[in-house]
Amino acid sequence: MLVLSGTLAVTRVPWASPGTDSQMLTASSENASTKAGSRAPQDVLRDRLLVELQEKNPGVALTHLQEETTKRPSLAKHCVAIARALGRAAVAKYGGAAHRAQAWSRPVCDTSFATGVASVQ
Repeated sequence: MLVLSGTLAVTRVPWASPGTDSQMLTASSENASTKAGSRAPQDVLRDRLLVELQEKNPGVALTHLQEETTKRPSLAKHCVAIARALGRAAVAKYGGAAHRAQAWSRPVCDTSFATGVASVQ
């Protein structure tokens, strides 16, 4: 699942009377980047890996998870949760076929990917 957030600006609506004063609201890119910058590193990593899993395959996402936790040890404590999320997402990617998702399993974060796959069944 991919979740995008943003701001929508509406300038006119069909039910407003033509004589009503109009006011234009605009989205501020400065505010959007500030909110994105305040996200926790593990959330940013998880979301990026979930996108990789969808666009490529679970193996790529697991490899990158292992690389990131090696490069940034502070992420290691979140590895289990991220790997489980990847396992659940892999099952969803393959239309509920847990055996196809399980084929990508490897011992990253103490087999948490496999636990995520099994939790969907």
